[in-house]
Amino acid sequence: MEERSTQQEMVELCLFIGRIMLQNGAETYRVEDTMTRIAASYGKEDAQSFVTPTGIVFSLSRTEPSKLVRVSDRTTNLHKVTQANSISRNITGGDLTLREAYKQLDEIDTSGSYYSMGTQIAAASLASGCFSIMFQGNWYDFLPACISGGIGFVVLLLLHELFEIKFFAEFLASLFIGTLAFTFMSFGIGHETDKVIIGSVMPLVPGLLITNAVRDLMAGHLISGLSKGAEAFLTAFAIGGGVAIAFSIF
Repeated sequence: MEERSTQQEMVELCLFIGRIMLQNGAETYRVEDTMTRIAASYGKEDAQSFVTPTGIVFSLSRTEPSKLVRVSDRTTNLHKVTQANSISRNITGGDLTLREAYKQLDEIDTSGSYYSMGTQIAAASLASGCFSIMFQGNWYDFLPACISGGIGFVVLLLLHELFEIKFFAEFLASLFIGTLAFTFMSFGIGHETDKVIIGSVMPLVPGLLITNAVRDLMAGHLISGLSKGAEAFLTAFAIGGGVAIAFSIF
């Protein structure tokens, strides 16, 4: 009975750490590898895991019953992924018990973002201005790109709270950015509208998602790779659609 309880705790821990990593931007193959390594450190060499972007299936062996965890919300927080990786290494090294690890993971899961909302907005604003320069804009476009990118990122965050389907939020945020850029030009602020818009939408571009899709495909996780690639394509289409409508209006 005690052994059965320990196995159940092990399954819950593996699913917990897998969910935290997957929700915060880890690659599919990394999640599977972490879960199986933890199980192997407790003598379960035959542990089975199957991870997709929307769910995790895990079993301690081929004959044990499997358990499923649904993953509906995904974001990018690589700090939490790093923390979860560190805990997994401590578990496999024998430095943490199951309950100690679960407690630390719970603290990671319930903690907010590593960076404050103001810091994220400031970073998005500065990055927008720098991207406009990188794409051969001039310094007259730097300030409007910073403002458009910062406000557009705020709009994205607000719309994510309102819309369950994130593509609508990305579409409307990019439309707002395009409208704001044309408004700046109408007042003589900035020289090249396209450079301002390109720089401003860059914080919305799913760069990590595209990278993870390619890495999963290279690792042989075809379902996850293709699904992440499709999600990245839809996000890019939403951003492009919003900008295209702004161009058609103005």
